[in-house]
Amino acid sequence: MYQQHNNSMRSICITFALGILLTGCVKTEGTQKIKGKVIDEFTKLQIPGREIIVQGLLESNKKLVPVDAGHFLTDSSGYFIYSLKKVKDARYYNFCLVGDSDYASITNQISLFQLKKNAKYLFFSLSKLVDLTINIKKISKTPVRDTLYLSWESNKVDFRALYPCKIDNYDITDNSFGLMPGFGLRWIGGNIYSTVKTKVFADKITILHWELIRNKNRKEITDTIRCKREIAHIVNFKY
Repeated sequence: MYQQHNNSMRSICITFALGILLTGCVKTEGTQKIKGKVIDEFTKLQIPGREIIVQGLLESNKKLVPVDAGHFLTDSSGYFIYSLKKVKDARYYNFCLVGDSDYASITNQISLFQLKKNAKYLFFSLSKLVDLTINIKKISKTPVRDTLYLSWESNKVDFRALYPCKIDNYDITDNSFGLMPGFGLRWIGGNIYSTVKTKVFADKITILHWELIRNKNRKEITDTIRCKREIAHIVNFKY
């Protein structure tokens, strides 16, 4: 069975860059012709023009180090045929499917044995992303120095690793806003009116975590939603 790992697009690019840097000292031993397709996990329809980055995994200091083994695209029907460079001494390969605004990126780790066995019948599935807008407004006039934290996870994937978010702060004159490591997004102040735009997995559980600190008291609020495909979702939070 393939091992699947969700990754941010940034992570894939960094890993791919590392593979490129190591390519010059990588030895190969022939090629392996592979065939397969990329599908939408829900509709089962093929996805055309999907980029796939392949990395051989070499053991170094008891760690698996990725090196470049090639990359290709699915054709207009969502299928691919490719001659993969076999990296010498690589017993596992990463197949990194690059994400975008429609689908989340994912990495499938496949052993060399599985790769040879299923060379003509490889298939990968991708999870659809949908729009999520979170409106935040402070309606309480006191106390002035409320602190609000927000984070979320979709299908158990942390928002930092899923998709970049865009934050618009309106009519704010006395607050501090930022991304706090380990906590999520943070707003401090009395006049808060913000909009957070992002994407989450379609038809899967997304959990929003709020934490409000007011008068030295801490209140935690959780909102569980399931965003349907092809629908823009809006969540309003007032405090």
